[in-house]
Amino acid sequence: MLTELLSGWITHQRWFAGKGRPIDELGVDSDVELSPGLRHLIISVRQAGDHDRYQLLLGTDGDASGRYSHARIGGDYYDAVYNPDLTGPLLTGMAEGRDLGPLRFRHLEGASIDTSLRSLVLSAEQSNTSLVYGETYICKLFRRLIPGVNPELEIVTALARHGAGHIARPYGWIETDLDGETTTLAMTQEFLATANDGWSLALASVRDLYASLDPSAEDAGGDFSAEAYRLGVATAEVHRELAVAFPTGVLESQDVKQLVEDQRRRLAQAITEVPALAAHARVVEDAYQRMADVVSEMPVQRVHGDYHLGQVMRTTTDWVVLDFEGEPGQPLAERRALSSPLRDVAGMLRSFEYAARHLLADNPDAEALRPRAAEWAALNRASFLDGYAAGGGRLHPQDTVLLRALELSKAVYEVAYEARNRPTWLPVPMAAFETDR
Repeated sequence: MLTELLSGWITHQRWFAGKGRPIDELGVDSDVELSPGLRHLIISVRQAGDHDRYQLLLGTDGDASGRYSHARIGGDYYDAVYNPDLTGPLLTGMAEGRDLGPLRFRHLEGASIDTSLRSLVLSAEQSNTSLVYGETYICKLFRRLIPGVNPELEIVTALARHGAGHIARPYGWIETDLDGETTTLAMTQEFLATANDGWSLALASVRDLYASLDPSAEDAGGDFSAEAYRLGVATAEVHRELAVAFPTGVLESQDVKQLVEDQRRRLAQAITEVPALAAHARVVEDAYQRMADVVSEMPVQRVHGDYHLGQVMRTTTDWVVLDFEGEPGQPLAERRALSSPLRDVAGMLRSFEYAARHLLADNPDAEALRPRAAEWAALNRASFLDGYAAGGGRLHPQDTVLLRALELSKAVYEVAYEARNRPTWLPVPMAAFETDR
């Protein structure tokens, strides 16, 4: 029986969120034939009171060649994302605007989609699955389904309609209804085949610096500061475009104080997970208190929400911002909520610190290189902020206080995250509380 096969298979998938817990019940909520040999399933999984849904492209042709044995579910079934002979209907459906049962395939007005391209699965992702068609499109399948429109689809389509320049062009999407809400199943964007991600470029700069005999970050062969400046300009322009495309607001003093209290609760929770953080609690508390005392109102708008060097790509002409989904694991309403654009700025500043320091973990010359790491981070932080201001980003005197609090709040989150997932990286966020800025 298919449901029994799926119960045994799904728990071993990287994108399955309920690992380590038994499945109480698994059912198929939706089963739509997309083409001969290909079905689209929405699977319902119940575990200890939790209810999650996942989507699957089900190959039903038996895979006689055995080419997709790594994706085998059982019987004649396998995960069809790996079979380029079966994934064409995704592009065709979007190009033609098809409705197939509860599934709706849509494309951006005026978009033309080449349906002749074959797909290849990107292997790096954990929570979603992306299919690259030729060197033209990337189609992201959201494996775990959250009722509602995905923030990334919402944002990039709105920005595209306003002519924004720092996004990967959207082409189409697939949607259905879950719990009475229009819910995004997949979206297709321009694939930046020749671009490089910001994290890789920054790390190359840091490696060059560490290998260079020159003591200055500015004079080392891999200087990144000009790119950090351009990234700051691009970030400010994206924030300005978001403020045009979506509503904006202002948090009054009492709302700011409530935000501070929320941050204090997260700090207390992080200390329970990482007791060593308690030694630095005063640094964080002081920053939060200054925020409560100084910030009388806070302009808010739609933001990226999970902004770091891994979310930006450098093309031959400029920086492009990707993955507007918001912070992983947070409720959809929170990811779509208005926030200070300095939250994104703080995230990128923290990312510069990560790029500078994480290579020290296994370096035998770590102590000698720490000053270089600090210099590299300081140089690129300053360049990014200069670019952000030049691009029209708001950086008023009181914003320095807000930015410091947001940076430390992000570092508190990072401490808890690293303790749970990458303990050897824990010194990177812990260093944030020892640096006086």
